[in-house]
Amino acid sequence: METTNLLKAFRKGWLLILIGALLGAGGGFAAAVLATPEYSATTKLFVSVRTSDAASATDVSQGNSAAQQKVRSYADVVLTESILQPVIEELALDITPAGLARRVQPTINTNTVVISIAVSDESAARSAQIANSIGRSFVRVVERLEKPSADSASLVRASTVQSAVVPSAPSSPNRTLNMVVGLAVGAFLGFAAALLRGLVDTRIHGPRDVAAATDAPLLATLGFDSEAKRQPLVVSASGRSPLAEAYRTLRTNLQFVDLGAGNGSFVVTSAMPSEGKTTSTANLAIALAETGARVVLIDADLRRPRVAEVMGLENSAGLTDLLIGRAELDDVVQPWGHTKLDVLPAGLVPPNPSELLGSTAMQALLELLTAQYDHILLDAPPILPVTDAAVLATMTSGAVVVTSARSSRTPQLRAAVDRLERVGATVLGVVVSMAAFRGRQRYGGAYGSAYGTYYGGQEAVDLSAATPKRGRRLRDEDSATFPVAPATPARPQRGTTR
Repeated sequence: METTNLLKAFRKGWLLILIGALLGAGGGFAAAVLATPEYSATTKLFVSVRTSDAASATDVSQGNSAAQQKVRSYADVVLTESILQPVIEELALDITPAGLARRVQPTINTNTVVISIAVSDESAARSAQIANSIGRSFVRVVERLEKPSADSASLVRASTVQSAVVPSAPSSPNRTLNMVVGLAVGAFLGFAAALLRGLVDTRIHGPRDVAAATDAPLLATLGFDSEAKRQPLVVSASGRSPLAEAYRTLRTNLQFVDLGAGNGSFVVTSAMPSEGKTTSTANLAIALAETGARVVLIDADLRRPRVAEVMGLENSAGLTDLLIGRAELDDVVQPWGHTKLDVLPAGLVPPNPSELLGSTAMQALLELLTAQYDHILLDAPPILPVTDAAVLATMTSGAVVVTSARSSRTPQLRAAVDRLERVGATVLGVVVSMAAFRGRQRYGGAYGSAYGTYYGGQEAVDLSAATPKRGRRLRDEDSATFPVAPATPARPQRGTTR
């Protein structure tokens, strides 16, 4: 796995790692508290090989080498029944030699003839008694084993050089060590859980996930607004709020996108429903109109139209009536607010929305609106369930894809962008909506508080409450109506230039 994925898992799962570490440390501490204390006492024995009284230096050296070799084998001898059974009988222990052997730990110091015998027991006094008794039993057994004959002296001599003393503190459990080990194990398990969640969780949480899913530029990140359903037009209702400023940032970034030979019109769509597409389009249209530009917002979602509801307008007639030749443009376009913003609702839901949106009538309408407006925004249906947005995107400068944080999936965003690119449409960028921020005043990260302080002293102008202006009539040279062709599907083509 790449280092970037590990860092991503750590960044997203730091809380899991922290919880795992705390639980591990707590578990280690609890295990230490509940465990029965054990005490350890150690005795040390010295082993030597007998030499003649007139031994030379060479004989002494050879004797030491022989003693070192024997000591290595004596570590196993310590744990045998021949040594431990006499200890059990001497101290009247209620244990078997095998059980006692599990409490004994012989240690041989490298290149020495010293054997250390450590004994662990629940009683401090008994641990010292057992260690000393094992030492005495070891001396007797070794000297007996090393006798060439019954009447001769033993070739090996073992003696106690340090008797075991009663320990004053338990050797285990080690609370500090248990907590450190528990913390490390818990943190590792927490990281493993975070890594697994990162592999399973394909949701889009923010800009990094968008960058990993597509090469399309990120135009803006819009925070979650709990009042969106009650008050969706935040640019007009709370014009100086950080979220409204985020929509203006989207407006600015969109204006800087190289539209090439574009005609000033673009489609706003999403991969799946309920990703904030319509609300984002409406607020973007208001933000564009604030600059003095002539803007028309078209509800091109002929399946589940919502623009009229969001903008507070009538939806009895609109784009559908226009495309089938039942109404003229100036009869269905409704002005909104004091700015040069017009809204073209969807009208009645037709039985053939894809055919209407892909018709030559739709192409003619876009050409006519291009001559009248600086910006044309089309709120299109989600692109994965239906193809309407892909068809419209080929008639305009391109498409803006809205994706919802914490609910949209990376594969869905990738598939939406791929579908637009396959039909030859230009993906202008991606907008992340409903991103998680700590309160509306903290929106925008470190700059949220600055926005609130700088703009807090002014009251926002309620554009939606203003008296609607009269709709503009088309110029005579543009004719009162636009040519309406039969509502038949048209082959997708690139938008015309202005």
